[in-house]
Amino acid sequence: MTYIIDPPVVPSLPVIGSDKRFPIRRVFCIGRNYAEHAREMGATVDKAAPMFFCKPADAVVSDGTDVRYPQATSDLHHEVEMVVALGGGGHDLTPEQASSLVWGYGVGLDLTRRDLQAQAKAKAFDDSAPVSALRAATEVSLDADSVLRLSVNGELRQQTTLGEMVHDVPQIIAALSTLFELKAGDLIFTGTPAGVAALQRGDRFHAELVGVAELNGRIV
Repeated sequence: MTYIIDPPVVPSLPVIGSDKRFPIRRVFCIGRNYAEHAREMGATVDKAAPMFFCKPADAVVSDGTDVRYPQATSDLHHEVEMVVALGGGGHDLTPEQASSLVWGYGVGLDLTRRDLQAQAKAKAFDDSAPVSALRAATEVSLDADSVLRLSVNGELRQQTTLGEMVHDVPQIIAALSTLFELKAGDLIFTGTPAGVAALQRGDRFHAELVGVAELNGRIV
């Protein structure tokens, strides 16, 4: 096939222990999946109606690349999250079916222009989704005590255990599949705990899903 212009590069993530990469199709995010974070934002959690939003695949920043402070904001916030990578798809899935779709796990930041979010509920912009290298699910053992945390300039900002999630991973995937047909290559950000705060140019961050993946980066 011949194109009028060069086709865009497929965004991808490195894979721990492999020279192959994980191609990214879509990026989905769930909001208000930790009750304490919802409270700090002045919101409530409706467990029966999980809230989802999307980011473009090319918003993903990988391989330790510097993260550009975005345009049109003076209030950029960090939100550390476990990231789930899907190796299969479907629609109207049960949680049991959803579990089998997980290819791997990573850790990422759902960066948010908080001032614009308040005005327009917009969460998607360039470089808004830094993500670590992924680790295959076959190499991972996660449970309710698994730790997710973020430090900025060496100071701990956010920390939680996965047991604090309102919706667990199978529930998230199943609920999302009622809204979209999921496919291999989809990434899902699974929500952030309390402690979100501003980032400034020059800040260095270290995000970690302990024992699984780490993400280091710098805001420029």
